[in-house]
Amino acid sequence: MVRGGAAMTDYHAFLAEKHLRADAIGLADPPPLSPRLFPFQHDIVRWALRRGRAAIFADCGLGKGWMAIEWARVVAEVTRQPVLIVAPLAVAQQFQREGRKLGVAVRICRDAADIADGVNVTNYDRLHRFEDVALGGVVLDESSILKDHTSATRNAILARFAATPFRLACTATPAPNDHMELGNHAEYLGTLSRQEMLATFFCHDGGETQAWRLKGHAERDFWRWVASWAVCVRYPSDLGYEDGDYRLPPLHLHEHRVQTSNALAQESGLLFAVEAQTLEAQRAARKASLEDRVAIAAELAHHSGEPWILWCDLNVESEALARSVPGAVEVRGSDDSETKEARLADFSEGRTRVLVTKPSIAGHGMNWQHCAHVAFVGLSHSFEAYYQALRRTYRFGQTRPVHVHIITSTGEGAVLANLKRKQAEAETLHAELVAHLEDFAAVKAAGRELATYRPHHMLTIPSWLVSEAA
Repeated sequence: MVRGGAAMTDYHAFLAEKHLRADAIGLADPPPLSPRLFPFQHDIVRWALRRGRAAIFADCGLGKGWMAIEWARVVAEVTRQPVLIVAPLAVAQQFQREGRKLGVAVRICRDAADIADGVNVTNYDRLHRFEDVALGGVVLDESSILKDHTSATRNAILARFAATPFRLACTATPAPNDHMELGNHAEYLGTLSRQEMLATFFCHDGGETQAWRLKGHAERDFWRWVASWAVCVRYPSDLGYEDGDYRLPPLHLHEHRVQTSNALAQESGLLFAVEAQTLEAQRAARKASLEDRVAIAAELAHHSGEPWILWCDLNVESEALARSVPGAVEVRGSDDSETKEARLADFSEGRTRVLVTKPSIAGHGMNWQHCAHVAFVGLSHSFEAYYQALRRTYRFGQTRPVHVHIITSTGEGAVLANLKRKQAEAETLHAELVAHLEDFAAVKAAGRELATYRPHHMLTIPSWLVSEAA
Protein backbone atom coordinates (compact mmCIF):
# COMPACT_ATOMS: atom_id res chain seq x y z
CA MET A 1 0.00 0.00 0.00
CA VAL A 2 1.35 3.42 -0.94
CA ARG A 3 1.66 5.82 2.00
CA GLY A 4 2.78 9.44 2.22
CA GLY A 5 1.81 12.63 0.44
CA ALA A 6 4.90 12.71 -1.81
CA ALA A 7 4.32 9.16 -3.06
CA MET A 8 0.66 9.87 -3.75
CA THR A 9 1.59 13.08 -5.61
CA ASP A 10 4.03 11.13 -7.76
CA TYR A 11 1.31 8.55 -8.48
CA HIS A 12 -1.16 11.25 -9.55
CA ALA A 13 1.52 12.76 -11.78
CA PHE A 14 2.08 9.31 -13.28
CA LEU A 15 -1.65 8.97 -14.00
CA ALA A 16 -1.78 12.47 -15.52
CA GLU A 17 0.89 11.45 -18.02
CA LYS A 18 -1.35 8.58 -19.11
CA HIS A 19 -4.15 10.89 -20.30
CA LEU A 20 -4.49 10.79 -24.06
CA ARG A 21 -4.22 14.19 -25.73
CA ALA A 22 -3.83 15.44 -29.26
CA ASP A 23 -0.37 16.84 -29.99
CA ALA A 24 -0.19 20.56 -30.71
CA ILE A 25 1.81 21.12 -33.87
CA GLY A 26 0.86 24.77 -34.46
CA LEU A 27 2.27 28.19 -33.67
CA ALA A 28 3.80 28.73 -30.24
CA ASP A 29 3.15 32.47 -30.46
CA PRO A 30 0.54 33.41 -33.12
CA PRO A 31 0.86 36.91 -34.62
CA PRO A 32 -1.68 39.67 -33.87
CA LEU A 33 -5.19 39.01 -35.12
CA SER A 34 -7.82 41.31 -36.59
CA PRO A 35 -9.23 43.75 -34.02
CA ARG A 36 -12.63 43.23 -35.63
CA LEU A 37 -12.96 39.80 -34.00
CA PHE A 38 -14.99 39.59 -30.83
CA PRO A 39 -12.99 38.53 -27.74
CA PHE A 40 -14.27 34.94 -27.81
CA GLN A 41 -13.59 34.69 -31.55
CA HIS A 42 -10.09 36.12 -31.07
CA ASP A 43 -9.21 33.59 -28.36
CA ILE A 44 -10.67 30.63 -30.25
CA VAL A 45 -8.61 31.52 -33.35
CA ARG A 46 -5.43 31.84 -31.25
CA TRP A 47 -6.18 28.47 -29.66
CA ALA A 48 -6.76 26.87 -33.07
CA LEU A 49 -3.51 28.35 -34.43
CA ARG A 50 -1.60 26.97 -31.46
CA ARG A 51 -3.17 23.58 -31.92
CA GLY A 52 -2.39 23.63 -35.65
CA ARG A 53 -5.13 21.06 -36.29
CA ALA A 54 -8.40 21.79 -34.53
CA ALA A 55 -12.18 21.74 -34.74
CA ILE A 56 -14.52 24.64 -33.99
CA PHE A 57 -18.03 23.46 -33.14
CA ALA A 58 -19.78 26.85 -32.90
CA ASP A 59 -23.51 27.39 -33.30
CA CYS A 60 -24.97 29.22 -36.28
CA GLY A 61 -24.21 32.94 -36.36
CA LEU A 62 -21.25 32.89 -33.93
CA GLY A 63 -18.86 33.89 -36.71
CA LYS A 64 -17.32 30.63 -37.86
CA GLY A 65 -16.69 32.30 -41.21
CA TRP A 66 -14.66 35.12 -39.68
CA MET A 67 -12.73 32.70 -37.49
CA ALA A 68 -11.98 30.44 -40.47
CA ILE A 69 -10.85 33.36 -42.66
CA GLU A 70 -8.58 34.83 -39.99
CA TRP A 71 -7.09 31.41 -39.19
CA ALA A 72 -6.49 30.83 -42.92
CA ARG A 73 -4.89 34.28 -43.35
CA VAL A 74 -2.36 33.66 -40.60
CA VAL A 75 -1.54 30.13 -41.79
CA ALA A 76 -1.01 31.39 -45.36
CA GLU A 77 1.34 34.11 -44.13
CA VAL A 78 3.33 31.81 -41.84
CA THR A 79 3.66 28.86 -44.26
CA ARG A 80 3.97 31.07 -47.36
CA GLN A 81 1.68 28.62 -49.11
CA PRO A 82 -1.95 28.89 -50.22
CA VAL A 83 -4.73 27.92 -47.82
CA LEU A 84 -7.94 26.43 -49.22
CA ILE A 85 -11.37 26.77 -47.61
CA VAL A 86 -13.78 24.08 -48.82
CA ALA A 87 -17.43 25.08 -48.44
CA PRO A 88 -20.94 23.98 -49.48
CA LEU A 89 -22.47 25.14 -52.73
CA ALA A 90 -22.98 28.92 -53.10
CA VAL A 91 -21.13 29.68 -49.84
CA ALA A 92 -17.88 30.67 -51.59
CA GLN A 93 -19.28 34.09 -52.48
CA GLN A 94 -20.34 34.52 -48.87
CA PHE A 95 -16.77 33.88 -47.70
CA GLN A 96 -15.52 36.44 -50.19
CA ARG A 97 -17.96 39.06 -48.83
CA GLU A 98 -17.04 38.29 -45.21
CA GLY A 99 -13.35 38.49 -46.10
CA ARG A 100 -13.81 42.05 -47.33
CA LYS A 101 -15.24 43.01 -43.93
CA LEU A 102 -12.06 41.68 -42.29
CA GLY A 103 -9.78 43.22 -44.91
CA VAL A 104 -8.76 39.78 -46.20
CA ALA A 105 -8.82 38.95 -49.91
CA VAL A 106 -10.58 35.62 -50.41
CA ARG A 107 -10.13 34.20 -53.89
CA ILE A 108 -12.92 32.03 -55.38
CA CYS A 109 -11.40 29.07 -57.21
CA ARG A 110 -13.05 26.73 -59.69
CA ASP A 111 -9.95 24.60 -60.30
CA ALA A 112 -6.24 24.36 -59.49
CA ALA A 113 -5.34 27.05 -62.05
CA ASP A 114 -7.17 29.66 -59.93
CA ILE A 115 -5.20 28.96 -56.73
CA ALA A 116 -2.95 31.80 -55.56
CA ASP A 117 -1.01 32.73 -52.42
CA GLY A 118 -3.22 33.70 -49.50
CA VAL A 119 -6.78 32.56 -48.79
CA ASN A 120 -8.72 30.62 -51.42
CA VAL A 121 -12.21 29.09 -51.34
CA THR A 122 -13.97 26.45 -53.43
CA ASN A 123 -17.00 24.17 -53.19
CA TYR A 124 -17.01 20.51 -52.17
CA ASP A 125 -18.28 19.45 -55.58
CA ARG A 126 -15.12 20.92 -57.17
CA LEU A 127 -12.63 19.44 -54.73
CA HIS A 128 -11.47 16.79 -57.22
CA ARG A 129 -10.01 19.59 -59.35
CA PHE A 130 -7.38 20.40 -56.69
CA GLU A 131 -5.66 17.03 -56.35
CA ASP A 132 -2.03 18.11 -56.93
CA VAL A 133 -2.02 21.54 -55.28
CA ALA A 134 0.50 22.06 -52.43
CA LEU A 135 -1.29 23.74 -49.51
CA GLY A 136 -0.12 25.19 -46.23
CA GLY A 137 -3.52 24.63 -44.67
CA VAL A 138 -7.11 23.62 -45.31
CA VAL A 139 -10.45 24.56 -43.74
CA LEU A 140 -13.53 22.35 -43.97
CA ASP A 141 -16.58 24.57 -43.62
CA GLU A 142 -19.68 22.63 -42.50
CA SER A 143 -17.40 19.72 -41.67
CA SER A 144 -20.35 17.54 -40.69
CA ILE A 145 -19.89 16.30 -44.24
CA LEU A 146 -17.44 13.85 -42.59
CA LYS A 147 -20.20 12.14 -40.59
CA ASP A 148 -20.57 8.98 -42.70
CA HIS A 149 -17.42 6.85 -42.47
CA THR A 150 -18.49 4.86 -45.54
CA SER A 151 -19.00 7.84 -47.86
CA ALA A 152 -16.72 8.42 -50.83
CA THR A 153 -16.60 12.17 -50.04
CA ARG A 154 -15.36 11.58 -46.49
CA ASN A 155 -12.71 9.11 -47.63
CA ALA A 156 -11.57 11.40 -50.45
CA ILE A 157 -11.19 14.32 -48.02
CA LEU A 158 -9.15 12.27 -45.55
CA ALA A 159 -6.85 11.01 -48.29
CA ARG A 160 -6.46 14.39 -49.99
CA PHE A 161 -5.45 16.35 -46.88
CA ALA A 162 -3.56 13.70 -44.90
CA ALA A 163 -0.26 15.50 -45.62
CA THR A 164 -1.53 19.08 -45.24
CA PRO A 165 0.22 20.50 -42.16
CA PHE A 166 -2.49 22.88 -40.85
CA ARG A 167 -6.14 21.71 -40.75
CA LEU A 168 -9.32 23.27 -39.38
CA ALA A 169 -12.86 21.87 -39.20
CA CYS A 170 -15.86 24.14 -38.63
CA THR A 171 -19.49 23.14 -38.08
CA ALA A 172 -22.46 24.01 -35.92
CA THR A 173 -23.75 20.46 -35.61
CA PRO A 174 -21.10 17.83 -34.88
CA ALA A 175 -23.91 15.53 -33.71
CA PRO A 176 -22.70 15.13 -30.11
CA ASN A 177 -24.71 11.93 -29.80
CA ASP A 178 -22.90 10.48 -32.81
CA HIS A 179 -19.48 9.46 -31.54
CA MET A 180 -18.56 8.12 -34.96
CA GLU A 181 -18.78 11.63 -36.40
CA LEU A 182 -16.40 12.89 -33.72
CA GLY A 183 -14.08 10.04 -34.66
CA ASN A 184 -14.17 11.09 -38.30
CA HIS A 185 -13.24 14.64 -37.30
CA ALA A 186 -10.36 13.32 -35.21
CA GLU A 187 -9.12 11.24 -38.15
CA TYR A 188 -9.26 14.25 -40.49
CA LEU A 189 -7.19 16.21 -37.95
CA GLY A 190 -4.67 13.39 -37.65
CA THR A 191 -5.35 12.78 -33.96
CA LEU A 192 -6.55 9.18 -33.95
CA SER A 193 -8.02 7.00 -36.63
CA ARG A 194 -11.63 5.95 -36.22
CA GLN A 195 -10.49 2.39 -35.44
CA GLU A 196 -8.02 3.62 -32.81
CA MET A 197 -10.70 5.76 -31.17
CA LEU A 198 -13.10 2.81 -31.00
CA ALA A 199 -10.46 0.49 -29.57
CA THR A 200 -9.46 3.04 -26.92
CA PHE A 201 -12.79 4.32 -25.65
CA PHE A 202 -15.57 2.00 -26.87
CA CYS A 203 -16.82 -1.55 -26.68
CA HIS A 204 -19.38 -3.59 -28.60
CA ASP A 205 -22.96 -3.75 -27.37
CA GLY A 206 -24.15 -7.34 -27.50
CA GLY A 207 -23.46 -9.25 -30.67
CA GLU A 208 -23.93 -6.33 -33.07
CA THR A 209 -20.63 -5.48 -34.72
CA GLN A 210 -21.82 -1.96 -35.63
CA ALA A 211 -23.21 -1.07 -32.17
CA TRP A 212 -20.54 0.73 -30.16
CA ARG A 213 -20.94 2.00 -26.60
CA LEU A 214 -18.69 4.42 -24.75
CA LYS A 215 -17.05 2.57 -21.86
CA GLY A 216 -18.36 3.88 -18.56
CA HIS A 217 -14.93 4.29 -16.99
CA ALA A 218 -13.60 5.98 -20.16
CA GLU A 219 -16.28 8.67 -20.51
CA ARG A 220 -14.33 11.42 -18.73
CA ASP A 221 -11.12 10.58 -20.58
CA PHE A 222 -12.98 10.51 -23.89
CA TRP A 223 -14.32 14.04 -23.45
CA ARG A 224 -10.92 15.18 -22.13
CA TRP A 225 -9.40 13.85 -25.35
CA VAL A 226 -12.05 15.58 -27.50
CA ALA A 227 -11.36 18.82 -25.61
CA SER A 228 -7.70 18.63 -26.61
CA TRP A 229 -8.58 19.19 -30.29
CA ALA A 230 -12.10 20.68 -30.34
CA VAL A 231 -13.94 23.61 -28.80
CA CYS A 232 -17.74 23.61 -28.58
CA VAL A 233 -19.78 26.79 -28.02
CA ARG A 234 -23.46 27.69 -28.36
CA TYR A 235 -23.17 31.09 -26.68
CA PRO A 236 -20.04 33.09 -25.75
CA SER A 237 -21.02 32.59 -22.11
CA ASP A 238 -20.35 28.85 -22.54
CA LEU A 239 -16.66 29.80 -22.45
CA GLY A 240 -16.96 32.52 -19.83
CA TYR A 241 -17.47 35.56 -22.09
CA GLU A 242 -20.29 38.10 -22.14
CA ASP A 243 -23.07 37.21 -24.57
CA GLY A 244 -23.60 40.86 -25.54
CA ASP A 245 -25.65 40.96 -28.74
CA TYR A 246 -25.55 37.17 -29.10
CA ARG A 247 -29.13 36.69 -28.07
CA LEU A 248 -31.75 35.21 -30.33
CA PRO A 249 -35.21 36.71 -30.90
CA PRO A 250 -38.34 34.64 -30.18
CA LEU A 251 -38.98 31.54 -32.29
CA HIS A 252 -42.63 30.77 -33.02
CA LEU A 253 -43.46 27.24 -34.16
CA HIS A 254 -46.79 26.72 -35.94
CA GLU A 255 -47.95 23.15 -36.60
CA HIS A 256 -50.45 22.54 -39.40
CA ARG A 257 -52.04 19.10 -39.58
CA VAL A 258 -53.77 17.95 -42.76
CA GLN A 259 -56.45 15.33 -42.15
CA THR A 260 -55.88 12.35 -44.42
CA SER A 261 -59.17 10.87 -45.60
CA ASN A 262 -59.68 7.13 -45.98
CA ALA A 263 -60.29 7.61 -49.72
CA LEU A 264 -56.98 9.41 -50.25
CA ALA A 265 -55.18 6.90 -48.06
CA GLN A 266 -56.52 4.01 -50.12
CA GLU A 267 -55.45 5.72 -53.37
CA SER A 268 -51.93 5.86 -51.93
CA GLY A 269 -51.89 2.20 -50.92
CA LEU A 270 -53.09 2.45 -47.32
CA LEU A 271 -56.14 0.58 -46.05
CA PHE A 272 -57.15 3.29 -43.54
CA ALA A 273 -56.01 6.80 -42.68
CA VAL A 274 -53.86 5.86 -39.67
CA GLU A 275 -50.56 7.15 -38.39
CA ALA A 276 -47.90 5.53 -40.57
CA GLN A 277 -45.06 3.73 -38.82
CA THR A 278 -42.93 2.28 -41.62
CA LEU A 279 -41.03 4.38 -44.16
CA GLU A 280 -43.15 2.98 -46.97
CA ALA A 281 -46.35 3.89 -45.17
CA GLN A 282 -45.04 7.37 -44.35
CA ARG A 283 -44.23 8.02 -48.01
CA ALA A 284 -47.74 6.91 -48.92
CA ALA A 285 -49.22 9.27 -46.30
CA ARG A 286 -47.17 12.17 -47.69
CA LYS A 287 -48.33 11.41 -51.20
CA ALA A 288 -51.94 11.36 -50.06
CA SER A 289 -51.69 14.77 -48.39
CA LEU A 290 -49.47 16.50 -50.99
CA GLU A 291 -52.11 18.78 -52.50
CA ASP A 292 -53.45 19.99 -49.15
CA ARG A 293 -49.99 20.58 -47.64
CA VAL A 294 -48.85 22.57 -50.68
CA ALA A 295 -52.05 24.65 -50.60
CA ILE A 296 -51.41 25.71 -46.98
CA ALA A 297 -47.82 26.74 -47.74
CA ALA A 298 -48.80 28.59 -50.92
CA GLU A 299 -51.49 30.53 -49.07
CA LEU A 300 -49.03 31.56 -46.34
CA ALA A 301 -46.28 32.67 -48.72
CA HIS A 302 -48.45 34.31 -51.39
CA HIS A 303 -50.29 36.75 -49.11
CA SER A 304 -47.34 37.65 -46.90
CA GLY A 305 -45.23 40.03 -48.98
CA GLU A 306 -42.24 38.94 -46.86
CA PRO A 307 -39.31 36.74 -47.96
CA TRP A 308 -40.13 33.05 -47.49
CA ILE A 309 -38.23 29.77 -47.64
CA LEU A 310 -40.34 26.72 -48.45
CA TRP A 311 -38.35 23.61 -47.50
CA CYS A 312 -39.40 20.27 -48.96
CA ASP A 313 -38.05 16.73 -49.05
CA LEU A 314 -39.37 15.27 -52.32
CA ASN A 315 -39.17 16.44 -55.93
CA VAL A 316 -42.96 16.29 -56.32
CA GLU A 317 -43.31 18.65 -53.34
CA SER A 318 -40.78 21.06 -54.81
CA GLU A 319 -42.45 21.07 -58.23
CA ALA A 320 -45.93 21.58 -56.76
CA LEU A 321 -44.78 24.48 -54.56
CA ALA A 322 -43.02 26.23 -57.44
CA ARG A 323 -46.22 26.00 -59.51
CA SER A 324 -48.48 27.18 -56.68
CA VAL A 325 -46.62 30.32 -55.49
CA PRO A 326 -46.39 33.17 -58.04
CA GLY A 327 -42.79 34.33 -58.44
CA ALA A 328 -41.32 31.45 -56.45
CA VAL A 329 -37.90 30.22 -57.61
CA GLU A 330 -37.09 26.53 -57.32
CA VAL A 331 -33.55 25.20 -56.77
CA ARG A 332 -33.35 21.52 -57.66
CA GLY A 333 -30.66 18.92 -57.28
CA SER A 334 -30.60 18.40 -61.05
CA ASP A 335 -29.68 22.05 -61.68
CA ASP A 336 -26.05 22.66 -62.61
CA SER A 337 -23.79 24.35 -60.04
CA GLU A 338 -23.87 27.74 -61.78
CA THR A 339 -27.67 27.79 -61.85
CA LYS A 340 -27.92 26.83 -58.18
CA GLU A 341 -25.40 29.48 -57.15
CA ALA A 342 -27.15 32.19 -59.17
CA ARG A 343 -30.61 31.40 -57.80
CA LEU A 344 -29.42 31.17 -54.20
CA ALA A 345 -27.57 34.46 -54.62
CA ASP A 346 -30.76 36.07 -55.99
CA PHE A 347 -32.62 35.09 -52.81
CA SER A 348 -29.72 36.23 -50.59
CA GLU A 349 -29.66 39.64 -52.24
CA GLY A 350 -33.42 40.18 -52.34
CA ARG A 351 -34.07 39.71 -56.06
CA THR A 352 -36.21 36.65 -55.27
CA ARG A 353 -38.88 36.74 -52.56
CA VAL A 354 -39.85 33.05 -52.26
CA LEU A 355 -37.31 30.22 -52.45
CA VAL A 356 -38.30 26.57 -52.85
CA THR A 357 -35.58 23.99 -52.20
CA LYS A 358 -34.40 21.07 -50.04
CA PRO A 359 -32.17 21.08 -46.92
CA SER A 360 -29.80 18.75 -48.77
CA ILE A 361 -29.22 21.52 -51.35
CA ALA A 362 -29.19 24.78 -49.38
CA GLY A 363 -29.42 23.73 -45.74
CA HIS A 364 -25.77 24.43 -44.91
CA GLY A 365 -23.70 27.59 -44.76
CA MET A 366 -26.13 30.22 -46.03
CA ASN A 367 -26.84 33.38 -43.99
CA TRP A 368 -30.45 34.42 -44.57
CA GLN A 369 -31.25 36.63 -41.61
CA HIS A 370 -33.27 38.87 -43.93
CA CYS A 371 -35.91 36.13 -43.95
CA ALA A 372 -38.10 35.48 -40.90
CA HIS A 373 -40.74 33.16 -42.41
CA VAL A 374 -40.11 29.49 -43.09
CA ALA A 375 -42.31 26.51 -43.91
CA PHE A 376 -41.40 22.83 -43.87
CA VAL A 377 -43.73 21.21 -46.35
CA GLY A 378 -41.94 17.88 -46.20
CA LEU A 379 -39.92 16.38 -43.35
CA SER A 380 -37.42 13.56 -43.22
CA HIS A 381 -36.22 11.77 -40.09
CA SER A 382 -32.91 13.69 -40.18
CA PHE A 383 -32.72 16.09 -37.24
CA GLU A 384 -29.51 17.59 -38.66
CA ALA A 385 -31.27 18.46 -41.94
CA TYR A 386 -34.15 20.10 -40.06
CA TYR A 387 -31.88 21.95 -37.63
CA GLN A 388 -29.50 23.26 -40.30
CA ALA A 389 -32.37 24.40 -42.54
CA LEU A 390 -34.02 26.20 -39.62
CA ARG A 391 -30.76 27.93 -38.66
CA ARG A 392 -30.32 29.54 -42.07
CA THR A 393 -32.76 32.18 -40.78
CA TYR A 394 -32.91 31.63 -37.00
CA ARG A 395 -29.32 32.57 -36.21
CA PHE A 396 -27.37 35.28 -34.46
CA GLY A 397 -27.84 38.47 -36.43
CA GLN A 398 -31.56 37.85 -36.89
CA THR A 399 -33.40 40.90 -35.50
CA ARG A 400 -37.02 39.79 -35.91
CA PRO A 401 -39.07 36.97 -34.42
CA VAL A 402 -38.92 33.95 -36.71
CA HIS A 403 -42.08 32.08 -37.66
CA VAL A 404 -41.65 28.42 -38.60
CA HIS A 405 -44.59 26.51 -40.06
CA ILE A 406 -44.43 22.71 -39.99
CA ILE A 407 -47.03 21.29 -42.35
CA THR A 408 -47.68 17.56 -42.06
CA SER A 409 -50.55 15.12 -42.38
CA THR A 410 -52.13 13.11 -39.61
CA GLY A 411 -50.50 10.03 -41.13
CA GLU A 412 -47.00 11.51 -40.62
CA GLY A 413 -47.23 11.99 -36.87
CA ALA A 414 -44.44 9.50 -36.23
CA VAL A 415 -41.96 11.57 -38.29
CA LEU A 416 -42.66 14.76 -36.35
CA ALA A 417 -42.58 12.93 -33.01
CA ASN A 418 -39.23 11.40 -33.93
CA LEU A 419 -37.77 14.83 -34.78
CA LYS A 420 -39.00 16.27 -31.48
CA ARG A 421 -37.40 13.38 -29.59
CA LYS A 422 -34.10 13.88 -31.42
CA GLN A 423 -34.21 17.61 -30.73
CA ALA A 424 -34.64 17.02 -27.00
CA GLU A 425 -31.78 14.49 -27.02
CA ALA A 426 -29.53 16.81 -29.02
CA GLU A 427 -30.10 19.70 -26.61
CA THR A 428 -29.28 17.52 -23.61
CA LEU A 429 -26.23 15.93 -25.19
CA HIS A 430 -24.95 19.24 -26.54
CA ALA A 431 -25.19 20.72 -23.05
CA GLU A 432 -23.20 17.78 -21.67
CA LEU A 433 -20.56 18.20 -24.38
CA VAL A 434 -20.22 21.92 -23.63
CA ALA A 435 -19.91 21.15 -19.92
CA HIS A 436 -17.09 18.67 -20.52
CA LEU A 437 -15.26 20.96 -22.90
CA GLU A 438 -15.67 23.93 -20.58
CA ASP A 439 -13.62 22.07 -17.98
CA PHE A 440 -10.76 21.13 -20.24
CA ALA A 441 -10.54 23.37 -23.33
CA ALA A 442 -9.07 26.34 -21.42
CA VAL A 443 -9.52 28.48 -24.49
CA LYS A 444 -8.61 31.74 -22.80
CA ALA A 445 -5.29 30.43 -21.52
CA ALA A 446 -4.58 27.98 -24.34
CA GLY A 447 -0.92 27.26 -24.72
CA ARG A 448 1.03 25.16 -27.15
CA GLU A 449 0.91 21.77 -25.44
CA LEU A 450 3.03 18.85 -26.51
CA ALA A 451 2.49 15.24 -25.52
CA THR A 452 6.10 14.37 -24.84
CA TYR A 453 7.30 10.78 -24.56
CA ARG A 454 9.64 10.27 -21.59
CA PRO A 455 11.25 6.81 -21.55
CA HIS A 456 12.33 5.59 -18.11
CA HIS A 457 13.89 2.27 -19.06
CA MET A 458 16.44 1.26 -21.67
CA LEU A 459 15.18 -1.14 -24.31
CA THR A 460 17.05 -4.45 -24.16
CA ILE A 461 17.00 -6.62 -27.28
CA PRO A 462 17.17 -10.37 -26.60
CA SER A 463 20.35 -12.02 -27.87
CA TRP A 464 18.34 -14.54 -29.89
CA LEU A 465 16.55 -11.79 -31.86
CA VAL A 466 18.78 -11.09 -34.86
CA SER A 467 18.13 -10.02 -38.43
CA GLU A 468 18.65 -12.35 -41.41
CA ALA A 469 21.51 -10.15 -42.57
CA ALA A 470 23.36 -10.80 -39.34
